[in-house]
Amino acid sequence: MDRIAPTRRPGGRVQGYQRWRDLLFLHWPVAVDDLRPLIPDALDIDVFEDQAYVGLVAFAMYGVRPAWLPEWLAFDFLETNVRTYVHAAGDDPGVYFFSLDAASWLAVKAARLGWGLPYFYARMSMNTIGQTKHSRADNRTVDVATGTVIDYQTTRRPESARTRVRYRVGAELGDSRPDTLEYFLFERYLLHVERRSSIYTGQVYHAPYPIWLAEVEQCSDELVAAAGLPRPLGDPPLVHYSPGVDVEIFPLRRRIDPNG
Repeated sequence: MDRIAPTRRPGGRVQGYQRWRDLLFLHWPVAVDDLRPLIPDALDIDVFEDQAYVGLVAFAMYGVRPAWLPEWLAFDFLETNVRTYVHAAGDDPGVYFFSLDAASWLAVKAARLGWGLPYFYARMSMNTIGQTKHSRADNRTVDVATGTVIDYQTTRRPESARTRVRYRVGAELGDSRPDTLEYFLFERYLLHVERRSSIYTGQVYHAPYPIWLAEVEQCSDELVAAAGLPRPLGDPPLVHYSPGVDVEIFPLRRRIDPNG
């Protein structure tokens, strides 16, 4: 499977711009049999060394706007998503979202209508404790204070599922190398979504994620179970942080069913 091609900037018009900052990645191994009933039949579950994963990603979004909207009218909000990794018959390795919680009614409505994504409105907060961080995402002089503590909370409205994670930034890993687990988990530039019984694929473009290790100090999550997955047992075994990337968004395209 070609995992490098999706990292290249596609041709065509840019549909929108976003800046993703202070990303926390939590990952748990999960049985393929637990995922299969929740994934469209047209998509295959992607695995690394025969292991599937479910991820929870909590972060801040800045400068969110369609390409035609000036920067000064862009808006900012927090987002938490629950996802796994899929491909289409050995092609286009990407992300499949079980849920995306956002602290913006406008973002929720726009993403549901325009992209068919399972967005939910949530009350959210993110607080940095201790050392000060400075991140300049897309050049190569990213400065992050190891030991910084971040407390992130999500409460889906109405209050049906909650997540709270308090974590400490650890040592820098740098960019992920191909054929590693980190590359499999983080370097994902495609998303797949089912709309009206068809599969659509969207693409984003950004520099590779600069990655740090992180350590969970407190974690209580209900979003994974709310997606229909088994409730994770204990703290996530894989915890990572990225100061962020600047992102270009490209339009969805409908996939052609080879079976007609």
